[in-house]
Formats: sequence, structure tokens, C-alpha cells
Amino acid sequence: MLVLSRRVGERIVIGEDIVLTVVEVRNDTVRLGIAAPRHISVNRAEVLLAVEEANRAAAQVGDDQLEALRKLRPPKDA
Repeated sequence: MLVLSRRVGERIVIGEDIVLTVVEVRNDTVRLGIAAPRHISVNRAEVLLAVEEANRAAAQVGDDQLEALRKLRPPKDA
């Protein structure tokens, strides 16, 4: 991991098209501005983790739910 010290207004460039700008430093909080192309997703780690956990929970199917889905299938003769 690269660790850098920056002041408000200073920037960090990643690759050719991602720019991080230190917008504000207040107490123990740093506000960053991120400029990146639209095809690159930028997410906070805790949000990404919550989405992954929700997806895993949604993918788990109980026996009663599976049976209800089986009942929705049309008969094989149809």
C-alpha cells in the first residue's frame, strides 16, 4: 500500500484518467473528490460489502421457498 500525505487542494493521479483531490480535512475526517470515467465504478467499501452480503442472503433459498417455486412450473405435458 502506498501512503501519501496531501494538503487540501492537492491531487493524486491514478493511471491516466483517475484523479483524487483532497477537498477538506476536518478533525478526523478527510473529504475526497474523485474524478473517473463513467465506466469505472467508484464505491465506498462498506457499501460494496453490504451489497455483497445482501446478494448472498437473497441467493439462499429455503426448502419451503423452493417448493413454492416448483409449484409455479407448468406441467411437463404442457
